[in-house]
Amino acid sequence: QVQLVESGGGLVQPGGSLRLSCAASGSIFVINDMRWYRQAPGMQRELVAAITGGGSAYVSDPVKGRFTISRDDAKNTVDLQMNSLKPEDTAVYYCNAEVRSSWSDYYGMDYWGKGTLVTVSS
Repeated sequence: QVQLVESGGGLVQPGGSLRLSCAASGSIFVINDMRWYRQAPGMQRELVAAITGGGSAYVSDPVKGRFTISRDDAKNTVDLQMNSLKPEDTAVYYCNAEVRSSWSDYYGMDYWGKGTLVTVSS
């Protein structure tokens, strides 16, 4: 089993910054893609950013130029640096990772964290 734990959420004023972190632990052989999703009240969950095992990063259009995703494979963590935050960024942010638990676990499994709330408000 693998656990993902997010941290770093909170209340911030518009224009401010937050850094979210997600730590993976448990039975980990290798972590493939790592992603951040968010879900605002009454809205569907949406992909915010993703980073492959090779380090290629993607950020969605609504956050492009403001958010940056990074990972530390030595620590099994993925971070989301969020700058110039807007009220519309308010949501629960979820970490997601594709994890292979052993050499023979070729396809791996998808795991989710429980989420961390980000509120952007004055």
